[in-house]
Amino acid sequence: MVTQKYRITGMTCAACSSAVERVTRKIEGVQESNVNLATGIMTITYDESIVLQETIVKKVDRAGFGAQLHIEEQKEVNQNDEVRKTKVRLICNILFSIPLLYICLGHMVSMKLPLPKFMDMHTHPFTFAIVQLILTVVVLINGRKFYIIGFKSLFKGNPNMDSLVAIGTGSAFLYSLVMTIGILNNPDCVHNLYYESAAVVVTLVMLGKYLEGRSKNKTSEAIRKLMELAPDTALVLRDGEYQEVAIEQVGVNEILLIKPGNRIPLDGIVIEGNTTVDESMLTGESIPIEKEIGSEVVGGSVNYQGAVSIKVTRVGSDTTLAKIVMMMEEAQGRKAPISKIADKVAGYFVPTVMAIALISSLMWAFVGKQDITFVLTIFVSVLVIACPCALGLATPTAIMVGTGLGANHGILIKSGEALEISHKVDVVVLDKTGTITEGKPRVTKIISHEISEQELLQIAASCEAKSEHPLGKAIVEYAKQLNIQMSDVSEFQSMTGMGIRGKLNGKMYAIGNARLCHKQGAQLGEYQTLAEEMANEGKTPMFVICDGKIIGILAVSDTVKETSKDAIKRIKAMGIEVCMLTGDNAKTANYIGKQVDVDRVVSEVLPDAKANVVSELQQEGKCVMMVGDGINDAPALVQADVGVAIGSGSDIALDSGDVVLMKSDLTDVYKTIKLSKVTIRNIKQNLFWAFFYNACGLPLAAGALYAINGMLLSPMIGGFAMSLSSVCVVSNALRLRKTKLD
Repeated sequence: MVTQKYRITGMTCAACSSAVERVTRKIEGVQESNVNLATGIMTITYDESIVLQETIVKKVDRAGFGAQLHIEEQKEVNQNDEVRKTKVRLICNILFSIPLLYICLGHMVSMKLPLPKFMDMHTHPFTFAIVQLILTVVVLINGRKFYIIGFKSLFKGNPNMDSLVAIGTGSAFLYSLVMTIGILNNPDCVHNLYYESAAVVVTLVMLGKYLEGRSKNKTSEAIRKLMELAPDTALVLRDGEYQEVAIEQVGVNEILLIKPGNRIPLDGIVIEGNTTVDESMLTGESIPIEKEIGSEVVGGSVNYQGAVSIKVTRVGSDTTLAKIVMMMEEAQGRKAPISKIADKVAGYFVPTVMAIALISSLMWAFVGKQDITFVLTIFVSVLVIACPCALGLATPTAIMVGTGLGANHGILIKSGEALEISHKVDVVVLDKTGTITEGKPRVTKIISHEISEQELLQIAASCEAKSEHPLGKAIVEYAKQLNIQMSDVSEFQSMTGMGIRGKLNGKMYAIGNARLCHKQGAQLGEYQTLAEEMANEGKTPMFVICDGKIIGILAVSDTVKETSKDAIKRIKAMGIEVCMLTGDNAKTANYIGKQVDVDRVVSEVLPDAKANVVSELQQEGKCVMMVGDGINDAPALVQADVGVAIGSGSDIALDSGDVVLMKSDLTDVYKTIKLSKVTIRNIKQNLFWAFFYNACGLPLAAGALYAINGMLLSPMIGGFAMSLSSVCVVSNALRLRKTKLD
């Protein structure tokens, strides 16, 4: 199976996207096809041994639309270019529609607006009509896209919003044209002209399309900003000197020079120098991060202070930035379950509206005994006001803005489905190591009754300097932080499962666990109680032995992150149960669980059994969000309703889970759930107003008010209301950008 993206042209409403989905899903070998109306992109998954690209393009073409393989850069240019062209045509139409309205309606106001004598409708009715005809033809030519796409879609059997506009305004224009010719025989025909309705409706619909297009461009702002982060060139070390080379020509393992204030072009590792880097584009965290030799840097981040040399580790689509952009595009292209409601309705909506327009106009003609002018007004008004644009834009625009907002906070959401499900979560299951805790051991306590704590640390760190064990490294790291000078150790020996030995200043020292004490013949004595207390608190006691006697003890443990307790408190405040899952022993797990106040602790669970715990919670009817580091938690992340990978942007973290948190901070789990809630609320608001608008608009256009108080809805008002509804839906979605997730 292969998944590809196609740029679909000619779509104007939800009925269009539904039609494209319908015809492509019927192709043998196609597994899935989703069309995003807001981006104009179709994401299709198919068996390439059965389906050819030409087949897909032809099927879409037969449905009345165009299809071509999607290229991101081309999409941006096309979108901006189309908005600019629409603006020019719109301005032209406004300039022609204003005098047309003046001519048509000037004589109707209380103080009749003056017109040249040769255009007087009473003395020169034919000239009066011809001037309107000329002005209207210019407007309709500028709006020809509605007729080309509308009638093409209609004849292909997939009528859309443009079909409604084309039939409605086309009918008004043709009727007026017949009346214009009729003026030659009967001057009274001048009273039956509807040129202004056709022209103004097209202009208003075009205005709505322009505002909608401009707003839709804003919804993709987060992706565009990310794409602009990577510089076009880099300073590459070649032939002994640095040369400015296009970013596309840089390869893996090449050396780049990054000057202060410049953006880092590609992912890499610092091999020379040290600096601070702004990685807010990746993590959302504004505080610069210190980088030294061996530190990883991410393409798109900003080098603040010192000049550094880096070795490139990833290029092209493999870079972290490229993967983030790809994930965001996929998230905006994949539909949330809630959008299927709108899609299903839209597929039947346009044919239903056409039927309502025909039936209501015929009923007024035969039952209401109304003339052709009245009937035409009803017909045009119903077709124009009932555009399903707002319905089709309700979901994708909100999802686009929601995923963009998440990215700005370092929260990468891979699909609209994940964004929707997150608001229904009942239980959040948290892995302990690296999620609730820092994921690396630290020295948390030093006790010695023989020598000073500093001296004990100096002895332990000196002995452990040659050790590869994580606990030993933690002791050395802690000594470095306190600027303690370490001494050379001789006769170093590693004792598997117990600890290490080494000679320092003529004395033999041993550092390790209780088994090592027994091996060395050292009595635990008063240190036994201290060691038990440490173990009960989830700490690992490391005994320091000198010549067969214990001289002190160091406690090493994986500490809880500063933000974990508050984040869990905020999640629980939403009414969500929090469960901690770990492979650690019960004592350590319960101690950590009490520290952060989780509701449930499940300990001594192997990685392959974590998925079973998630499954059991689901069998209880719970919607489960699993949060882990994306490596040993992978089965549980897949099993959960929403899998959240928490990490610093590593390949595995980016590839795991439905949501990726670029910062190792549980506060972002709370933000993810809140983002889901506000986005779904926004989608429901959009869908409600889209349905409500059509529910109210159709009866009014069909003449409901006329039956009550004699008031008839003008097609111009219908066109304005239709355009306004789409703009309102998109504008409401854009409000999400200002939402505070903290």
